[in-house]
Amino acid sequence: MKLAIAAVLALLGLACSLQAGAVDKPTTSPSAQDRLQNARGHIEAKRWNAARVELHIAERDEPNNADIHNLLGFAYRKQDRRDLPNAFKHYRRALQLDPTHKGAHEYIGEAYLMDNQLAPAENHLAELEKLCGNRTCEEYRDLADAIAKYKAEKR
Repeated sequence: MKLAIAAVLALLGLACSLQAGAVDKPTTSPSAQDRLQNARGHIEAKRWNAARVELHIAERDEPNNADIHNLLGFAYRKQDRRDLPNAFKHYRRALQLDPTHKGAHEYIGEAYLMDNQLAPAENHLAELEKLCGNRTCEEYRDLADAIAKYKAEKR
């Protein structure tokens, strides 16, 4: 009987120590996908700096993620016109990683308009028409509208 009680106590002690170990485990840091999601929230709230911080950390973990580069370009472009070189760098990287990335085609086209370069913006619009298979996808419509507005302002 004493042996059975000792065995039960030993098992209880082992279970308690295992459970305590589970509680003391360090928490893991957010994944690149978590950071990408956080950045989207910051972008929606127009907190460009916070978005860039999250995206640069995500980029460190997933340097070949086209979505991360596309959103980095977006955050740079939206925060400050003087950051267009960084925006272009990240849009180009996104398109290098994924030439079919419709969002990157739209956004780099809008960046070209900000830089008074209509022809490259129109080239990306033509590429979107091919990728979408029509002129009705959201990215095509948004860039087409931006080009029409640009042309109207330049008249």
